[in-house]
Amino acid sequence: MVEALPLLVSLDGDVHPAAGFWGAAAKLALHMVARGRVLPGVHESGVAAWRMGPFDVVDVERLRALASAMLASARAVPVDPDADPLMLPDAEGLLRAFFDGVADAMPRIPGAVGVYAAQEGYAADEELREWAQQVAVGVDAGLRVSLRLELRGDYGDAPFTAVVRLRNLADPTQVIDAEALWAGEAHGFGERATFEAMLAVRRAARAWSPLESLLAGAEPVELELVDEDVVDLLGGGEARLAAMGVDVEWPPDLSRELNARVAVSAPGDRPDDVAAYLRESSPLPMSWQLTLGGAPLTDVEMDLVAKSRPVVRLRDQWLLVEPELARKARERALPPLPAYPALGSVLVGSAVIEGVRVEAVGTGWLGELGDRIADPDGGSEALGQPLELSATLRDYQQRGLRWLERMTSLGFGGCLADDMGLGKTIMLISLHLRRASGPTLVVCPASLLSNWEREIEKFAPGTPVCRFHGTERSLAGAASGFVLTTYGTMRVDASTLAAHRWGMVVADEAQHVKNRSSGTAKALREIPADARVALTGTPVENDLSELWAILDWTSPGLLGRMGEFRAEWGRAVEEGRDNATAQRLSRLVRPFLLRRRKSDPGIAPELPPKTETDHLVALTAEQIELYQRVVDDAMDEIRGSTTEIARRGLVLKLLVGLKQVCNHPAHYLKEDTASAARSEKLQALDELLGTIIAEDGAVLVFTQYVQMARLLEKHLADRGVPAQLLHGGTPVAKRDEMVQRFQAGEVPVFLLSLKAAGTGLNLTRADHVIHYDRWWNPAVEEQATDRAHRIGQDKPVQVHRLMAQGTLEERISELLVHKRELADAVVGGEAALSELSDAELRRLVELRSA
Repeated sequence: MVEALPLLVSLDGDVHPAAGFWGAAAKLALHMVARGRVLPGVHESGVAAWRMGPFDVVDVERLRALASAMLASARAVPVDPDADPLMLPDAEGLLRAFFDGVADAMPRIPGAVGVYAAQEGYAADEELREWAQQVAVGVDAGLRVSLRLELRGDYGDAPFTAVVRLRNLADPTQVIDAEALWAGEAHGFGERATFEAMLAVRRAARAWSPLESLLAGAEPVELELVDEDVVDLLGGGEARLAAMGVDVEWPPDLSRELNARVAVSAPGDRPDDVAAYLRESSPLPMSWQLTLGGAPLTDVEMDLVAKSRPVVRLRDQWLLVEPELARKARERALPPLPAYPALGSVLVGSAVIEGVRVEAVGTGWLGELGDRIADPDGGSEALGQPLELSATLRDYQQRGLRWLERMTSLGFGGCLADDMGLGKTIMLISLHLRRASGPTLVVCPASLLSNWEREIEKFAPGTPVCRFHGTERSLAGAASGFVLTTYGTMRVDASTLAAHRWGMVVADEAQHVKNRSSGTAKALREIPADARVALTGTPVENDLSELWAILDWTSPGLLGRMGEFRAEWGRAVEEGRDNATAQRLSRLVRPFLLRRRKSDPGIAPELPPKTETDHLVALTAEQIELYQRVVDDAMDEIRGSTTEIARRGLVLKLLVGLKQVCNHPAHYLKEDTASAARSEKLQALDELLGTIIAEDGAVLVFTQYVQMARLLEKHLADRGVPAQLLHGGTPVAKRDEMVQRFQAGEVPVFLLSLKAAGTGLNLTRADHVIHYDRWWNPAVEEQATDRAHRIGQDKPVQVHRLMAQGTLEERISELLVHKRELADAVVGGEAALSELSDAELRRLVELRSA
């Protein structure tokens, strides 16, 4: 059963009807276990074993409904063909036996807790056997005992009375008080009902001692309780009784809505620079706060709860006060929490106190701050744009500007992570004009310098703009306006830039500094500024450490140290095994990261549609032979590797080799020319380009390999197809010229290296995008596609992905589909594939029949 349960509950899709039936039965049985419907028993063989029970009305109805739906195939077993008659086993009997099997299997699973832990006091073998036998007799007699608490008078001065009640398990709707049983009025409860009721009360007394006084009389009917008895019942007695199958029924007009949460506060008035305060502040005070129906109690009400009986009158109703709640009302103060983690608890809405996660709220200005920044639209803050801006911001761009201004005015930074093409540049220009607080330093890839320059001149005419780039760079005259530099220049001249006073520093395509330990990231952190803003369409490309690196630059201290962040959030979220943790992380970072997609409601409704098509092509005979040879040779080497580092290197070499074979044999063999006859993928490209050019279209062709791009350039030149190639080695001035030529319609085919041209460029002349080979991260491909599908595009965009059928490329495509949901595209990439076992790796890369 221990081995079968995980399989049964995970059944999905097209399974045998019999397996599907027992899968449903397993889920129902586990649901009952989770509700505590488990009792000790003695198996017919004499062995002590857990059993399912007691069943309530709903349980019985569900079991019988399931039994009536049991197929013959779900209860057929091999039998002697000569046996007479051949009869199917009883469905309900089989289900009850199965439920008992589940109940007995659960405590044998490593780490089993919960309902079984409640039986700890009965762990000794002989005692367990005696108790199990008594329970078995009572349950089999068809009885269930409960306690109904009544009050003969006012809650303020009268004691509770516990009345013993009995329920008929054969007909769970039939309930009587024990008094009727002793009076001989318990019709339908069986001849042994009186005896069994006495046994049930005796068993219950072992879980909750006040019941022992009932056993002194001949007829246990009711028991008057003092306050200490009720406190004990609320403090654990009720749970112990429930574990034994004895329910406690409280008066219906007695509320149990009293709860506790943690309140986090910050003294004094809100400072102007909140971020600096949080970085420098001493730990912030925390305390318990009791609530009624979600509304906090006043200090006077808390004092009343702390000193009251287990029942208290508040706000025109009577409330039960559990001992732990009364303790929290008395001992309100909690250890203080460092300021940034305190803000994090307010944003997440919970905190871990004494090892348990509880609700947390902010009070005073800290609570107001949490509410304000958690609302991306800024509540009642007025919309508007700077008068100096020579453009009209779209509504979502105005909201983005409002968010940027709010966060920077509080001293926080922010990461604007909108989809490429939604106008992050114009929002930053607007922010600079609105802040008017000194020069803004923009650090970006070299290919974007001209784009920034043009955008500033277009949208903020008259605003000073200069490049800090080239051999004769200088900051002279950089007292206002924009200064543009590259990541490479910034890394070399970090000390010069750090000596200047900046109103704002902007890191465009901020994924370039996702590795905190890199020289570029360290240099960026040396440059002081009143505000820091990161721009990127992919805040996470490979793992959440990249998100940490970006936000730790924009808002230092927010996410704590890298090691702490990885331990608390990273693995649970990246592996997709803890949705609750992922939701808490989302609530924590959402105020500091604005992410909008083109497909979101109200975002760029004028943007034309984008259609994506996968083109599966077969391998040629030459490619099949090459592919198989690469797999066989590489797997032999991998099996023979002696270190993890060596193995990882061989796996990556294998993956690259197979993708090159899929592209073209000439790519893998490092030849200078590529003919279409040797690769159906190249043939498919030729066909697509022919159709696009014939329709007067324009196309971007992306490949991650410069070598493959050069082969395509030569192949197209030989065919007389006008094309141009941009890669990482293309000078900045030539890049600008190539972009202008393409946008002017002079060249219909633009070959692009994915790394060099996947971000920043505005190529809206293209109405087709072709990915000649697949990247490991869908977010990177989407960024490349957004060179064409962005604001300014007025034609529908067709996206074509070429993949070799039956190969690694096709299976990677299937994997990527399921990886899109995690943190907007958290993909393990090639490094993650290198961790596969030899067998898993072989299954991934082996050539399969189309």
